Amino acid sequence: MARILITGGAGFIGRHVAEELLSQGHAVRLYDAMIEQVHAGASAVLPPEAELVRGDMRDAERLRGALMGCDSVIHLAAEVGVGQSMYEIARYVGANDLGTAVLLEALLVHPVERIVVASSMSVYGEGYYATSDGRVLQTIRRDPAQLKQGRWSPTGPQGQPLQAIATDERKRVDLASIYALTKYVQERAVMIFGQAYGVDAVALRLFNVFGAGQALSNPYTGVLANFASRLANGQPPTVFEDGAQRRDFVHVRDVARAFRLALETPAAAGEVFNIGSGRQYTIDRVARLLAARMGVPHLEPEILHKARAGDIRNCFADIAHATEILDFTPQYLLEDTLDPFVEWVRGEIVVDRGHEMRQHLEQRRLVS
Repeated sequence: MARILITGGAGFIGRHVAEELLSQGHAVRLYDAMIEQVHAGASAVLPPEAELVRGDMRDAERLRGALMGCDSVIHLAAEVGVGQSMYEIARYVGANDLGTAVLLEALLVHPVERIVVASSMSVYGEGYYATSDGRVLQTIRRDPAQLKQGRWSPTGPQGQPLQAIATDERKRVDLASIYALTKYVQERAVMIFGQAYGVDAVALRLFNVFGAGQALSNPYTGVLANFASRLANGQPPTVFEDGAQRRDFVHVRDVARAFRLALETPAAAGEVFNIGSGRQYTIDRVARLLAARMGVPHLEPEILHKARAGDIRNCFADIAHATEILDFTPQYLLEDTLDPFVEWVRGEIVVDRGHEMRQHLEQRRLVS
């Protein structure tokens, strides 16, 4: 039986990873700062078999103590939110990148066999696009002037229309937000450390994670949780641009299983994997699906026709690499798991802070 330290272990994904590892006979220790934005009012209960150590990722002494006796680390601890990262820059860089650096130095004192780090699909920027003749373009960026005119879809070098296609791990990184930057630094720092010190290192690039237990009152958390918060308070979901942007939504239970597989699969060492559903959904469709399941189909999405700094148009996962190496196959698709998600939301006290988030962004001219 291995003992695993999960940083950020009391969070949404961390709790599910802990349950997955415990179900397979592992011992689990959680390390979490329990910050108010994520945990205030949360009703989620930690697995009773898991040990909790409360501490900040930048507290070297506390972190070294938490690592004692552990065989492996799953590194989830991070500030999460594209929009917020664009103005709370020091907070994100400090927690995500300095926190990871402190962890890696602590591992020099208390070595482990393997570390699995949570990276993000945000490191890709825009996903892959193809021209009409099938040529795949590596790096596409949207012109701010076009966005102000309401022209949301990227175009090719000659202004030609493009088709969004699934993105695999070979795509060139293109960082569009401070959050994306910090996640890529986390990923690369862990992989470089692993190679230098002979520690098995694995990075999972997570796409849009959803499921019961998300922080419904944190406006910078996942899209589905934001929509649920609005709908539960009788407000329409707020959708930037025109709602036709496409994302890949992956259930937290599938994500938890992917972390266990990354921990247990010998061939995963040194690899980077996309963890998504392998499907694509428009944001507008997701908002409407959720409203229907929550019994408020009349609350149609509020389409803002405005762009948010740091956002991208389309990115959805090619998961062939994770399927081949990790034997990872998603089991909980969005359309099949909305009902239990809605049932959970109905049992929660939900504070809608979506308007507050929008005000913060607009005051800083991050919405145009």
